[in-house]
Amino acid sequence: MGTMSLVDTWIHSCSTFNHPTRSRSLFGLTHKDNNKKPLNSPTHPFPLTQTRRPISSTAVLTREETQSPKPEETQFDFEAYMVDKAISVNKALDDAVTLRAPLAIHESMRYSLLAGGKRVRPILCIASCELVGGVESQAMPAACAVEMIHTMSLMHDDLPCMDNDDLRRGKPTNHKVFGQDVAVLAGDSLLAFAFEYIATATTGVAPSRIISAISELAKSIGSDGLVAGQVVDITSAGLSDVGLDHLEFIHVHKTAVLLEASVVLGALVGGGNNEQVEKLRKFARCIGLLFQVVDDILDVTKSSAELGKTAGKDLVAEKVTYPKLLGIEKSREFAEKLNKEARDQLSGFDSYKAAPLVALANYIAYRQN
Repeated sequence: MGTMSLVDTWIHSCSTFNHPTRSRSLFGLTHKDNNKKPLNSPTHPFPLTQTRRPISSTAVLTREETQSPKPEETQFDFEAYMVDKAISVNKALDDAVTLRAPLAIHESMRYSLLAGGKRVRPILCIASCELVGGVESQAMPAACAVEMIHTMSLMHDDLPCMDNDDLRRGKPTNHKVFGQDVAVLAGDSLLAFAFEYIATATTGVAPSRIISAISELAKSIGSDGLVAGQVVDITSAGLSDVGLDHLEFIHVHKTAVLLEASVVLGALVGGGNNEQVEKLRKFARCIGLLFQVVDDILDVTKSSAELGKTAGKDLVAEKVTYPKLLGIEKSREFAEKLNKEARDQLSGFDSYKAAPLVALANYIAYRQN
């Protein structure tokens, strides 16, 4: 099956979403001027604000975590940008979820929330906000909320009743340290606090935009979003007749929707207009599916030590993946196509401000863990 037919299939399957804004904007992704060039990199480095905070062990991204094997933005210091933003995000998360009574629940929340990670989702939120003219402080509560929800999804995903995993971000999973009961409740607490935090901590943003951001985030994780993907994923384990449409439904909902929400939330709180928000939504949808395609490839080509989580678990669980359906090479071709489509959505934006999102798309495409 050729690469274009894969993308056409993806568009067909995604266009049946029950969410109007998620369905009507997809068709144009492959029906556009194919001669349009991807964004060129800026001619000078992206200015970085030096933080003078001490770098904690949970805030540092290693060189391996931030480097992209094939960066197009040679003038943009992607590694420095990611480290700088990750430090800011980790400081904000540390301040938001403090250690207080009852200790058991807050220790569990902080254990997973501050366990490191690449912070792709909150950084996407901040970069999107800055792209449309906003500033980091406006986006930080939304960025933290997205990371809280992402962490909750990992904590619940690792439980014995779900994926039954023992390793996450190179450390024992939450339920292995605190027990299943506390892990479930800690995840629930992070989910609830995420919405409280956006509502109470966001400053310099119109109330109507905060409400829109909360609504967007809620829809992305409910029964038409992340939960839908999780449920279909669980009920599909062991099935022999799962096709590409079915697989893409799972991953667009299970993985892509939260990445999409991260970008859209940033655009909303940053003051983006409707056209900008929808272009960024399409960008995010492409990188969301790209993220999962690459994740499937890494699961069968890397070791647990390299990934920081259990490798090959999808194979053991008899789950259908892109490499299983298409093979490694066709999966890589599909990833390349999605990366190009994502970057094409950024045309028309200021290339200087778009540089972080272009680099993030390439990072997701070429990451090694």
